[in-house]
Amino acid sequence: MHALSRQTRPRRPRRRSAATLLSLCLALPALGASMLTAEPAHALDNGLAATPPMGWNSWDTFGCNAAEQTVKDTADFMASSGMRDAGYQYLTIDDCWMSRSRDSGGNLVPDPQKYPDGLTALASYVHAKGLKFGVYESPTYHTCQGFPGSLGHEQQDARTFASWGVDFLKYDNCLDSDPARRVGDERLPLQTRDGWMRDALAATGRPVVLSLSLQPAAQGETPWVWGRSTANMWRIDGDRDASFAGLTRLVHTDLDKSQYAGPGAWNDIDMLETGNYASASSDPNQRLSYDQEKSELSVAAVLAAPLISGADLRTAAAAGGSGFPISGQDLGVYLNKDVIAVDQDRLGRQGTPVSTGNGLDVLARPLAGGDVAVALFNETSAPAAISTTATAVGLPASSTGYTLDDLWAHTTSTSTDGTISATVPAGGTVLYRVAARPLTTSPAKPLVSASSGRCLDAWNNQTAAGTKIEIWDCNGGANQQWSATSNGDLRAYGGSRCLGTANGSLAWGTPVVIQPCDGSAGQKWHLNSDGTVTTPSQYGLCLDVTGGNVPAGNVNGTAVEVYGCDGGANQRWTTQ
Repeated sequence: MHALSRQTRPRRPRRRSAATLLSLCLALPALGASMLTAEPAHALDNGLAATPPMGWNSWDTFGCNAAEQTVKDTADFMASSGMRDAGYQYLTIDDCWMSRSRDSGGNLVPDPQKYPDGLTALASYVHAKGLKFGVYESPTYHTCQGFPGSLGHEQQDARTFASWGVDFLKYDNCLDSDPARRVGDERLPLQTRDGWMRDALAATGRPVVLSLSLQPAAQGETPWVWGRSTANMWRIDGDRDASFAGLTRLVHTDLDKSQYAGPGAWNDIDMLETGNYASASSDPNQRLSYDQEKSELSVAAVLAAPLISGADLRTAAAAGGSGFPISGQDLGVYLNKDVIAVDQDRLGRQGTPVSTGNGLDVLARPLAGGDVAVALFNETSAPAAISTTATAVGLPASSTGYTLDDLWAHTTSTSTDGTISATVPAGGTVLYRVAARPLTTSPAKPLVSASSGRCLDAWNNQTAAGTKIEIWDCNGGANQQWSATSNGDLRAYGGSRCLGTANGSLAWGTPVVIQPCDGSAGQKWHLNSDGTVTTPSQYGLCLDVTGGNVPAGNVNGTAVEVYGCDGGANQRWTTQ
């Protein structure tokens, strides 16, 4: 992440004539005739990045000052802090790692002052920590900071990277005015140049994740449209800084690009700024608050974005008092395994907006197994209530309700009506993993009236809708076996019929009947510890043997109804 140098907006490419292509060949002899194809030859199929890559990049904190010991200290921290085990595996050194010129054989040379042991040894050190090693280059004659680029050296550089043990290549596209980018009035397409490196990496036989780090908004490019054929990830907009505004801009830029992302190919919202204090030393606004840090990881996870930290991942001792090492609180954000699991979900579908407006956003991402990750994101400077529904986020209707796992509070709640809501702090995000509750059923047992010792009975073993419910001598019949379900039903006949009020009425004295199960309020019951069986609390009615506690009201065939709860024995039931 760094600003472009001497950048001008490119002109729109025009159809090239044969004469123009000939002049291109003459002007760029180093490229070789075999590489002068108008478009990449084939789609990317390197088997990498089935889920969004995770790791660290040196630029945001160290810029051109990253060096060998810094990288080793970072690798040590990633391995010992839990980051590696949480999935952060790629450690990448950005621009300025090489000398200002190639050697006599045209090979890239690591800066001997910064990397005295060379990159082969450094890659080995990183690999020994259980991590993967990445470097930076550009499909131009020069990198963003003016070091040798890979244009015309794709095959040579790819072989060099493979020999060093490189696992990740960040491929930039700075210096739009670089003469190598143009021949006369023609522009050499970025997709073509990136395709050359893709093919060169593939030819080495070494698996290398290819990350396109261009600035599409500034350069008139749309890598999300063609990126899947070329790379494993690509930037969707310009560089972001460590401010909250930088996060919200990138989030909104990504909302309309979900169709392009998927296993092996991801929209990139740039480095994560959680724990990045480098700019905050001079500008307090250039860092995220704790709530904003949780928002960063939350929305990145729902948007299936690569999780590449730009923070100083060293211990305070390794930083020697001169750096901005990450705090324990910041590290805790990075290590939230529930949020990481959303980002790394194997289904590989990017989330989409459910609703946006007034800085209150609802984003949802379908997950493998049928759950949905729902982010309630508050971009404003004050706490706000944000609400949506299970149906709106794509969950099926459920008569049993939904479980809401809060992935930051680590609590679980239930929504019976499908409402998903929270009061979200300023700049914060509440991230839920939402699932339809499974229907569970208790073993079928008789319900015995305390006033008579007789069982709750469906008349004459009938199953037709509207069949009378009565009390009758207990006989073990299927019409006397009742099971309670997790959504509040009382079911008979092996679960095929429900106990309900006539016509769904919840008025005092309404008869109780057998019905097909429909999930209505008239079929909802709660078995209480005092023996009462009650309707939903707002109605306050009890399952009641008609006629009260007098002998005449407790004979075989006495009807059952709902009635105001009065504590009588004819409103208490036991299970056998």
